[in-house]
Amino acid sequence: MKKITRRSALKVAAGTFAAPFVWRLHAHAAPSETVLHASFGASGMAAADISDLTKGKHLKLVAVAEVDENRVANIKKKFPACVIYKDYRQLLDKEKTLDSVNVSTPDHMHAPITMRAMNRGLHVYGQKPLTQTIHEARRITEVAAEKKLITQMGIQIHSHPVHKLVVKLVQDGAIGKVKEVHSWSGKSWGDTAPKPDRNDPIPAGFDWDLWLGVASERPFIGGEYYHPGNWRKRLDFGTGTFGDMGCHILDPVFGALGVGNPLSVRSELAGPNDYNWTLDVQVKYVFPGTKFTTDTVALTWYNGKVLPPADVQKLVGRKLNDQGSIYIGEKGVMYSPYIAAPVLLPADGYKDFKMPEVKGDDHYLQFVEAVRGNEKTSAPFSYSGPLTEMVLLGCLSTRFPQTDLKWDTKALKFTNNDKANAFVKKEYRKGFEVEGL
Repeated sequence: MKKITRRSALKVAAGTFAAPFVWRLHAHAAPSETVLHASFGASGMAAADISDLTKGKHLKLVAVAEVDENRVANIKKKFPACVIYKDYRQLLDKEKTLDSVNVSTPDHMHAPITMRAMNRGLHVYGQKPLTQTIHEARRITEVAAEKKLITQMGIQIHSHPVHKLVVKLVQDGAIGKVKEVHSWSGKSWGDTAPKPDRNDPIPAGFDWDLWLGVASERPFIGGEYYHPGNWRKRLDFGTGTFGDMGCHILDPVFGALGVGNPLSVRSELAGPNDYNWTLDVQVKYVFPGTKFTTDTVALTWYNGKVLPPADVQKLVGRKLNDQGSIYIGEKGVMYSPYIAAPVLLPADGYKDFKMPEVKGDDHYLQFVEAVRGNEKTSAPFSYSGPLTEMVLLGCLSTRFPQTDLKWDTKALKFTNNDKANAFVKKEYRKGFEVEGL
């Protein structure tokens, strides 16, 4: 019998959830063996991901890729044996014993790093949005399935008991079939100002070329215009409020209703300028019906200063939280503030209603245990890829205000707007191309 290494044993475990005895019969490596892991990113969200992934005893951080050496001090202190790279490609080329990675970089680098890692056969915990373009989301989803990899998108609210309760209430029919949903975020990650016309010195220890990655070359602008935080506002690097918070807030909507890609999407307000996402957004999707909805179901997203209309707010009868959703069903209404207990309305109609008990999960350790062969992830790319596609369709629609965009999800294109199709996919900079994308 051919000897099974710890690397191949972990890969076998990843594909044997339906028959866990395969591990016990054929693998020499124990299921408790440590998962060897690398992080792309060292600070900010990456630091949070590293902290949560390593809080158990079964994952070891062995390498990190970070383009800014000024942001690795905490990693060096907490994980002194960890190897630090600047170039993610070098990490993937040199670290031969890895089992899994987390991709916690600016949005524009999510897909290229994720695909390179999956091409290596590595399991991936990818931050939201999973990718920056719809085409990338589709390809990442397809390759993860082809290679039978363990994947999870970083939408931690997905595993929160509040999220799971919202999904259960809708699918148990607590408010009847859902007719429409209104979801919003008060955040405004955009910028209406033109790009500053200047070329600032690149900080010592920061590799601007590697940070740009697949994006086109341009002068560096300091004052945190790009790095480390405001890249979310920029068209070439982030996805604005919608792409970021939409993946969180629309996750329970997407999961509860069982919808896929919409029939159409329409943006009502002013779009982005040549460089930046806009501040205020209002986008309406129309989906084909599911067993949890009416024949068609409408979802409207708002962010910035825009909120659902007065008649919808009146259904709630109170000041809305800064972020959340309102589900309007044939029998009642559910008000779901972001990461807070849902409320069924009208109150008199639900005074005797007993809320079901729902337990949460540890989103991070769920991924670790799935890699070890003991668990399944709840937001694998087979789920979070289509969720990302839906959100990114909304982001893309803001470039074409007051235009009904008809979407053919199978063909991955708009059937009535060739100009919009130009934004479904993007070209990568020479030297940063990735096989499969």
